[in-house]
Amino acid sequence: MFSQMFDLKPGVVSVIGSGGKTTLLSTLARELPGPVILCTTTHILPFSEYPLISGDDAGALKAALARSRIVCLGQPGKDGKLTAPALPFSLLRELAPWVLVEADGSKRLPLKAHAPYEPVIPPESSHTILVVGASGFGRRVEETVHRPEVFCRLTGAEPGDVVTPALTAKAIAREGLARQVFVNQVEEAEDWAGAEEFARALEDTGISVTAGS
Repeated sequence: MFSQMFDLKPGVVSVIGSGGKTTLLSTLARELPGPVILCTTTHILPFSEYPLISGDDAGALKAALARSRIVCLGQPGKDGKLTAPALPFSLLRELAPWVLVEADGSKRLPLKAHAPYEPVIPPESSHTILVVGASGFGRRVEETVHRPEVFCRLTGAEPGDVVTPALTAKAIAREGLARQVFVNQVEEAEDWAGAEEFARALEDTGISVTAGS
């Protein structure tokens, strides 16, 4: 189970990076025991399989959690997406043992470098998982990385250079945003080889790496 692989404890869990954040959040919500609140600090499409709660009525949220173990919480935004909840995360943590937060945006690209104001991790967050999309390996920086100019500054690469697992690891180590990285989209033999190269590049950083799909 993914929740056991990440050794999650009850509280606010933030997922950042690119290449499968929303899918990971949904998977964790299904696996974790007890009530779960799914939300964001940026923008996210509603989880269609779960009830959607908006507004700042804590009582309505509590009642929704009594009816459904998993609920999606957020304020309506542009293009059908949700923005951050109106209720504070300190209160959400009291209403449900698990608060799962998509705390980053990536424009649907498999790899991500971060601007100074990113990611938007709640202060109450006790666990951060950074997701990396293995489908970004072997493609040019300019076509596979969100914020390629930041990636190039971190790694010394050029926009037209091919992204290697080691180059991605270098960017992640220099950003230092999470101590746990999940390499997603790992299905074929070459994907596993890339994930192993990525993990080796981070061996001496204190960052743990897991991989799967």
